[in-house]
Amino acid sequence: MASDKFSTLLHLVERKAFDPVMRAGPDGRSDADKAKLAEVKRKTGAEIERYRGYGSAEALVTNFKRDLHSDAARKVHADLRSLDLPTIADIRDEVEKKARELGVESGA
Repeated sequence: MASDKFSTLLHLVERKAFDPVMRAGPDGRSDADKAKLAEVKRKTGAEIERYRGYGSAEALVTNFKRDLHSDAARKVHADLRSLDLPTIADIRDEVEKKARELGVESGA
């Protein structure tokens, strides 16, 4: 069973970064942006499942921090920004603050 700390942090990341991407619609976007949106939605769906699979709040925070700077994440972040959608980098301070409040340490 997931800990309350894990659930709190996961909910924060999903609500602030992942949900807006998954809810974004194609209306008013160019064909190229529609294709880009479809791709970032696919990747975000995979990220959601990956984050839900972390076994602890510590693992979530460690991987969140790694994802801020990975080469793969940089490309996705650039695509999200070009679509005016949030990235995990946009919520970094909030996630780190919540982790500190919860007493969660990471290995990153």
